[in-house]
Amino acid sequence: MNKAFTKETDGQDDDDELPSLPALPKGSKNYMTPQGYQTLKTELLELIDNERPKIVETVHWAASNGDRSENGDYLYGKKRLREIDRRIRFLTKRLEVAEVVDPSLHHGSDQVFFGATVTYVDDEGVERRITILGIDEADSSKSQVSWIAPVARVLLKARVGDEVPLVTPAGVRTLEVLEVQYPVPLS
Repeated sequence: MNKAFTKETDGQDDDDELPSLPALPKGSKNYMTPQGYQTLKTELLELIDNERPKIVETVHWAASNGDRSENGDYLYGKKRLREIDRRIRFLTKRLEVAEVVDPSLHHGSDQVFFGATVTYVDDEGVERRITILGIDEADSSKSQVSWIAPVARVLLKARVGDEVPLVTPAGVRTLEVLEVQYPVPLS
């Protein structure tokens, strides 16, 4: 069948859009820890060196079987290839603008900077502990927040004992910094 009459497309499909991470604020750098940078770089190399070549081989094999319009291996392979290529482009752009910051350089400091693990208490007496990381490496299930998150932005540059206002939809809350920790430098 002529390709003009098939549903296959070479561009992006609307239904295969992946959820994306938040955009970087205009004019800001993509701060990340050395571990976060290495994680993204490892993922990029895995996609380029292993996963993409396997999918290309599968698509090539499936295409040689003839009719592509009902060939599940071919259709799935092309879709997966687009997803991989989109992720490769995303990772490449993020790594190009990455500003690697080693939080262990602040070890022993009582001031909050990127990479700090901060313990604070709010005005209702609820104590929380968060680690401030880059937007590509923060995982909220591990109490990690991005440095662009509102709570992180108000805590940055505060010191132990400082009280900072956090504007929320429910009103202004006061956070008191109780403790600041950084990783121990590797010697």
